[in-house]
Amino acid sequence: MKNATWSDCAAFHGHECGGLTIGYKAALYAIELLGLEFSGDEEVCCISENDACGVDAIQVMLGCSAGKGNLMFHLTGKQAFNIYERRSGKSVRLVLRDRPAGMTREESFRYLQSREPAELFDVKPVSIPLPEPARIFGSVKCASCGETCAESFVHLADGKPLCPDCYKPYSRFDV
Repeated sequence: MKNATWSDCAAFHGHECGGLTIGYKAALYAIELLGLEFSGDEEVCCISENDACGVDAIQVMLGCSAGKGNLMFHLTGKQAFNIYERRSGKSVRLVLRDRPAGMTREESFRYLQSREPAELFDVKPVSIPLPEPARIFGSVKCASCGETCAESFVHLADGKPLCPDCYKPYSRFDV
């Protein structure tokens, strides 16, 4: 959503909270640091290190989504976002700084809302290489269940294509 606002993020997420604020402030900072615009396709990519509330703000503000292939996860449990701009080759890793100890949820929300993005995040170089653009794969029908799946997920067993759910990996140690 071009020129998205905090209200747009809260509407998409369903409520206002500190976690959403983290993603919103990270997106604002990335826009400032990398000169980003809303990503209509895969111009902007985000590899989030968490699957928490802030990811919703990243989607709304930057136009990153799993469906377009420009929102990916490298789950470390950290409030960190690796953001890439494909055309320029620029990238940044934004890592949330520690907040003052002992805050209630409400106090934490007010604290995050009242700070500028540069006050909240450490700016670091990305350590995860930018993935290739998303590819479109053909579909293959599973010989066991009959459901189709992307050919990149198919396994061959006795020369027959099997989806990941039907395929049983070979191991001499399974008892």
